Amino acid sequence: MLKKTVSQYFRSMQRNLFPGFAEDQGPTTDKHLRVIVALDMIEVERFVLYQSPFAVGRPPVNRDAMARAFVAKAVLNISTTVGLIDRLKADPVLRRLCGFEGKIPSEGTFSNAFAEFSNQGLAQIIHAALVRETYEEKIVGHVSRDSTAINGREKPAKKTNNDAEKVLPKKKGRPRKGEERAPKDPTRIERQMKMSLPAMLADLPRGCDVGGKNNSKGNPEWWVGFKLHLDVDDHGIPLTALVTSASMHDSQAAIPLEIITNSRVKSLYSVMDSAYHSELIEKTVIDAGKVPIIDPKKPRGGEIVPLDPAKKERYKIRTSVERTNSTIKDDFGGRYVRVRGHDKVAAHLFFGVLAMTALRLVHVFT
Repeated sequence: MLKKTVSQYFRSMQRNLFPGFAEDQGPTTDKHLRVIVALDMIEVERFVLYQSPFAVGRPPVNRDAMARAFVAKAVLNISTTVGLIDRLKADPVLRRLCGFEGKIPSEGTFSNAFAEFSNQGLAQIIHAALVRETYEEKIVGHVSRDSTAINGREKPAKKTNNDAEKVLPKKKGRPRKGEERAPKDPTRIERQMKMSLPAMLADLPRGCDVGGKNNSKGNPEWWVGFKLHLDVDDHGIPLTALVTSASMHDSQAAIPLEIITNSRVKSLYSVMDSAYHSELIEKTVIDAGKVPIIDPKKPRGGEIVPLDPAKKERYKIRTSVERTNSTIKDDFGGRYVRVRGHDKVAAHLFFGVLAMTALRLVHVFT
């Protein structure tokens, strides 16, 4: 059931928040209303950790207001923290919506708060709770899965070449009589079949590096940074997200995404492109009681076995995840990553994912 709090006052809201507000703070705009709806849906204050009154040291600045400000930053697609601070200083309506009274905190204070939220995984926690609560009594038809490139602001991590990590080249041809060759190391997907979810997530590469992916025209594109992996529903609403190294193959995130999404929503189909073509991924989807729809991949020396007509028609829904990827990058800060390190990059992207999820939920379900 969608939250009853979703805009009970928003539905009857006029252009001003309440009588006398416009005279004191100024009129509200459509962008202000988007911020109001997002904050009303998300309810940041339920999740922000408070410092104990017995803690030593100076008490932190109102973390509720800081968290709301980062949500507003994503909704308004403000590229930098400095830009957010300037907007808060110049916009009394936004300042009041975020909950700031008096002086706006400094850039350093905002940075410290963001580091706390990154370490806590605050945006990730709120997004997971929002999805679970909204879809508790709903069934999702199709879960579409894909990734998108995220440009980083740091140098790619150097690959280590320690002697212990060097692998001798394998001999070609058949082994000699009596010769025993070491078995192949299991792939990450094969290892995932015997791992718990926390172990899977810990095993995924997280550092900034170089990634490559074919674009819509089939041409390879390269970037330095990360990948944002998304599961979305039929309306393009993000259900699950992961941030990994740019070089990691899309298929290695499929099983963790499948497990997390299944813990949040009930769905019928999992839709993926040919990059996810794997018997183990199909098995994971089937074992969960769902139907996998994966674009076939041409086998070596064989011919492509096309999807049956019904699955081929359902596969068209996968464009929803492509549109969501573009929207997050164009309208919710995905192109403006100004922080470094996996945790901070993930927090920045998740505030955008969270803001987009809240606004789309209201648009679709109300």
